[in-house]
Amino acid sequence: MKVRGEFFPKAGPMIQEKNRALVTDLYELTMAACYFDNDMFEEATFSLFVRNYPPARRYFVAAGLEDVLQYLVELRFEQEDLDYLESTELFKPTFLSYLEKFRFSGDVDALPEGRLFFAQEPILEVTAPIIEAQIVETFIINAVNLQAMIATKASRCVQVAGTRKLVDFSLRRTQGVDAGLKVARASFIGGFAGTSNVLAGKTYGLPVFGTMAHSFISSFEQEIDAFRAFAETFPQNTVLLVDTYETVAGTKKAVKVGKEMAKKGYRLKGVRLDSGDIADLSKEVRLILKESGLQDAIIFASGAFDEHKIQEVIERGAEIDSFGVGTKMGVSADAPYLDMAYKLVSYGGQPVLKLSPKKLSLPLAKQVFRLLTEQEKMEKDIIGLRDDRIQAGEPLLGKVMSHGRIIASLPALEEIKAVCHDEFLRLDDKYKTIGGEAEYFPVELSPRLERLREAVITEVERKELSGD
Repeated sequence: MKVRGEFFPKAGPMIQEKNRALVTDLYELTMAACYFDNDMFEEATFSLFVRNYPPARRYFVAAGLEDVLQYLVELRFEQEDLDYLESTELFKPTFLSYLEKFRFSGDVDALPEGRLFFAQEPILEVTAPIIEAQIVETFIINAVNLQAMIATKASRCVQVAGTRKLVDFSLRRTQGVDAGLKVARASFIGGFAGTSNVLAGKTYGLPVFGTMAHSFISSFEQEIDAFRAFAETFPQNTVLLVDTYETVAGTKKAVKVGKEMAKKGYRLKGVRLDSGDIADLSKEVRLILKESGLQDAIIFASGAFDEHKIQEVIERGAEIDSFGVGTKMGVSADAPYLDMAYKLVSYGGQPVLKLSPKKLSLPLAKQVFRLLTEQEKMEKDIIGLRDDRIQAGEPLLGKVMSHGRIIASLPALEEIKAVCHDEFLRLDDKYKTIGGEAEYFPVELSPRLERLREAVITEVERKELSGD
């Protein structure tokens, strides 16, 4: 649909924090304008959830909540935003005047970041006057969809890597700068040790990693000259890329430099492999390092890794201590989106649901209860109404915002990462299968929610499908 009076800025500036109000789909604003014209200001609740599992996924990692809360607190329509909306010739002056004073005044109940969740479970619910709750839909889905998707992918990589360290190498191929930052954050939650992304290191306090590229090696007259130059500049962080020309020969030169460093009181930290048959090459490299007395030097591998390739090289006996995991994790290549939805579940105190085939929603504000086995493993989840009480069930959603103000403490990323680790240990291995199809974790509806849903379906069918 074309917008009348289309507005094309002369330049393409980066989105600034102050105008994030326009990070939304047009229909959120057209619906809001119609609500406004019809004096619809009653309280509504919207529920955020993932409908279905992507291929080979049977769980998700919650991430992105902090960005959502910050957005809701800061949400404002600046004068330049209002000027742009006026230029579209779609909105009445009275509605634009309403937006001028717009502030989010609602409540948010959410699953903490780092917790595991499953398909159909609400992970965040917004309760606010319907215009407010509607306008924030697009940003909320965008923020949570990306980070939950990446944290889940990262956790799968960590699962197969075992005790080996993983580092995010994805920035150069993520879908934009902001995505690169969020990937670094989400992969850390999922269990990564850090990132190559320097801005993410500064922004989130993440450990940063990196040494050299092949261009550095080839810019010197000889490979060993590059190794010596780097060791001189960074004697405490000398990891040498040994496969620019030939891996075995490169490793022997790295060993020579390592011995030269030892005479000066330093040690070779490690070598990096980035191409070829890395499983077989790593075995050769390990043997060379051991026979040269450099058995403490690590072997770091990069090059198109994700959980599938990591698993494959480990099963082949690869001698690798750490992996740089880039593109396939940073874009979640095998599952590049989640079927995430944000649906109205109540308005004016009345339950609401959607009846579309395969998109049936659950009415009213809800809670998710988690039951554990005697061995403290996750047994099943029960989706209930917000005021349900499930014996021995842990309520997972907590109130994090009230009347537009954040009321929950926001944990540090290290704490969130620890939560994710602990959650993963509680999930039975049969739900974690990497290759093939894993089992589905059991998720049930409480009896009260089941009865309510059936009653609402009956009422909707009577009103909307009776033919009257």
